[in-house]
Amino acid sequence: MSEISKTEMAINEIDSEINRLRSRLEKLEVSKQKLVESKSAQSITEPKASIKKVAVIGGGGQLGKRFVTLFEKANHQVSVIEKDDWEKAQAVFKEVDLILIAVPIHFTEQVIRKLTEFSKSTFKEDCILADITSIKSKPLECMLSSFNGPVVGLHPMFGPDVEDFNDQTIVVCPGRELEKCNWLLEFLRELGAQLHQVSAQEHDETMAIVQVLRHFSTVVYGAHLAQEDSRLSDILAMSSPIYRLELAMVGRLFAQSPDLYTEIIFSNPSNINMMKRFITRFENLLEFIKTDNKAAFRQSFEQTKNWFGDYADKFLHESSDLLAAAHSVKSKTQ
Repeated sequence: MSEISKTEMAINEIDSEINRLRSRLEKLEVSKQKLVESKSAQSITEPKASIKKVAVIGGGGQLGKRFVTLFEKANHQVSVIEKDDWEKAQAVFKEVDLILIAVPIHFTEQVIRKLTEFSKSTFKEDCILADITSIKSKPLECMLSSFNGPVVGLHPMFGPDVEDFNDQTIVVCPGRELEKCNWLLEFLRELGAQLHQVSAQEHDETMAIVQVLRHFSTVVYGAHLAQEDSRLSDILAMSSPIYRLELAMVGRLFAQSPDLYTEIIFSNPSNINMMKRFITRFENLLEFIKTDNKAAFRQSFEQTKNWFGDYADKFLHESSDLLAAAHSVKSKTQ
């Protein structure tokens, strides 16, 4: 067989394969169109989720506004109650399926107790009372004593600067008749939130470390830098990427309201003993340095490393990925 014939045969085989693939592609397009039409028909016949009426007390605040916006985007009917709106509150409360308290920590219990001024018949039997305060035990106890319907405590582990709730954690503390709160919890899941359920006591014990101690140590570190009167421009010029990121987290706190962090840190007097233990451990490690006891320092380091276990390497990789992503974004914007 000549080379020309071989070439013609190869071309014919290629053409045949192209035609076969083109036919298969056309069939796939037809199947895709049928699937789209089927889904469209299904969406028309399926009943839409029921529209709820919601009252957000403190809905004019930063985080309250975020919840108001997301409820409204889901076509729920939202009423905002502020401190001068209590005269209209009774008429609002008679209609709503959820009362969400989104006021600052130091006003939360006061606002909850105002609900006792209304008769029991003011509220629908299945109306939910919820709060989004960063402490849970006292507000939850207050809600249970001031309200007869379903009660749930929520703590969004993020600030009002988030664009949406996707992959954001919200802690859920059951109060009463949690099953009647399912529509609210499902709504949060549909927004992409990750719900983590714990008791109010467990929440507050964990927050003592996650929030109170973390914020307190950050405030102390920032105050130390300020009182040392160091030049931030010089510190940044000679900082590694990881330290710059740590410094950014410190500066981020001081870019926000002092009232917010003051209330979180002062929220529970029992946290004082934990902060004292933190200072004691700081002083113990400092003593190793003062006495040039490197062996004891290394031993303490190893003990802590063992406590972290596999999470140490996991956090190393996560922080490296975070730094790489930050560097990539910075490079694109320059």
